[in-house]
Formats: sequence, C-alpha cells, structure tokens
Amino acid sequence: MANARRINLVHRSLSRPLTILGAERKLFFFAMCLGAGTFNLLNSLLGGVLIFLVLYLFARWATQTDPQILRFLLTAATLRSQYDPMKFAPIAVRRDDHAQA
Repeated sequence: MANARRINLVHRSLSRPLTILGAERKLFFFAMCLGAGTFNLLNSLLGGVLIFLVLYLFARWATQTDPQILRFLLTAATLRSQYDPMKFAPIAVRRDDHAQA
C-alpha cells in the first residue's frame, strides 16, 4: 500500500475564471468605466454606450482567447528583455564525467 496512488478531486468551479457576462471582471469594469467616462466627457449617452459595447466585445473575445491575457499584457513590458522567443540561443552545458560525489 506504500505505492498507492493518491487522487485529489478538483471541482471545475475552482479553475474557472471569474467573469461578468462572459468577460473577465477587470476588463468588464474597465469597459464600464470608459463608457461612463465617455458619457460624462461628451455628454452623449449613445457615445458612452457605443464605447462600452466595443470594449465589452473586445473583453469577451480576450477572455475566450485566454482568461489570463490581462496579466500577460501587463507583465509583458517588464519581461521583454528577459525573454524573446525570436532571439533564442541554446545554452552550452558541459558535463564532467569524472565528477566526485
């Protein structure tokens, strides 16, 4: 019984992203705030609703593509110098067969 395999159940609701109407929460609130800001700035309900709808549709598309896309986009600027897949150079590893333990 020492080699018995342990199985942990993971409920699907724990790994599902938190969304509002199919868009990630932060992107939804960003779209809502920009729509409200446009409404206040231009004094146009149609303009505010139009900006909200465009950003909401973009947020739904981004969430369906990858729920963590906002985190990736925000950290991409800081990681650019560390990782660039187009500039991949293999690392030479030397193995010493006579290493002492």
